[in-house]
Amino acid sequence: MANSVKRVLFIHSEIFPFLPESPLSTIGRKLPQGIMERGREIRIFMPRYGCINERKNQLHEVIRLSGLNIIIGDLDRPLIIKVASVSSARMQVYFIDNEDYFKRRQLSFDENGKFFEDNDQRAIFFARGVLETVKKLRWAPDIVHCQGWISHLVPLYLKKLYAGDPIFTDCKVVTTLYDEIAGESFAPSFASLAQSGGIQPADLDLLAQPDGITLAETAARYSDGIIFGSDTLDPRLTDYCKGLKVPVLPYDAAAMADGSYIAGYDAFYEQL
Repeated sequence: MANSVKRVLFIHSEIFPFLPESPLSTIGRKLPQGIMERGREIRIFMPRYGCINERKNQLHEVIRLSGLNIIIGDLDRPLIIKVASVSSARMQVYFIDNEDYFKRRQLSFDENGKFFEDNDQRAIFFARGVLETVKKLRWAPDIVHCQGWISHLVPLYLKKLYAGDPIFTDCKVVTTLYDEIAGESFAPSFASLAQSGGIQPADLDLLAQPDGITLAETAARYSDGIIFGSDTLDPRLTDYCKGLKVPVLPYDAAAMADGSYIAGYDAFYEQL
């Protein structure tokens, strides 16, 4: 794929300044800009969490992209798409919104520190919502880069559910893995709810015991390249990734500190 990467789709769980600064939100802010400044065309997506101030950040609904309903099991949820700009970087961010899943002010845990019981449904809705919206945009990415646990079903859906869609036919999937929910468990029904279209139970067998590790392993299994975003990843996850026959970019603390990771990620895209 050398010298052929023109369009990069970023799917992030957090982006500054819409959310407070954190390792994930800082990368969500700086990486897309750095890639854009290297001549790539980009699109960026994240959830529209309830803690995001819509007036302050000037979010507005994109009517032509909204209106689709996403079915999860017996539930039928409307998809709302909003957009805002990071004016200092001349970047637009698309937000996936739904009152049932993203109106709450917390991201993944409630005010008592409990992992939300419907986080499996939120991940399904977010992944499907992003990919359906990209289809509506008629924007075919060369690279789809996923960061944060809520994006971890995207690689599976791209390889299985959207494999025949011309928008995604030639794209490569990169997943950056973190340890933000390594110790958390999802509802036992996660795998059955995530099935859709041509996805078979065997495609989701890692989620027989659904937790942060097996979800990350599922993302890795269907990715074309894996980046370690932390030096504290669970050894079970790193060993699993190293056993896959795909390129793996190790964590580089110095590059993360001085910002040179952007050039490293850009070069990694070209290897795929």
